[in-house]
Amino acid sequence: MPPMEPIVVLITAPDAKTARKVATPLVEEGLAACVNVVPGLRSIYRWEGAIQNEVELMLVAKTRSALFEDVGECVRRLHSYENPEVIAVPIVAGTAPYLGWLRDSTTQG
Repeated sequence: MPPMEPIVVLITAPDAKTARKVATPLVEEGLAACVNVVPGLRSIYRWEGAIQNEVELMLVAKTRSALFEDVGECVRRLHSYENPEVIAVPIVAGTAPYLGWLRDSTTQG
């Protein structure tokens, strides 16, 4: 059996309503064990040739790499942005109980 390969998926949202609209189904559908919604983010980025300066929220979803494509599909379906940020970073270490909970709280990928 391959390792679980836990990951953190970072997703930005323009407001609390969008954050809840995206985060809740991720957990309800077993695509993420937990999604933290972190307010107070300032994003400065280039979009369509112009520099943007926006207040956003950061969603921090804990899941497994096998579910990344499904997470991305769910986010794109529910998000208000044309091109929402959905990026993953590996979890290189974690306590055995936490990683077990993460595994048990997500669907098999």
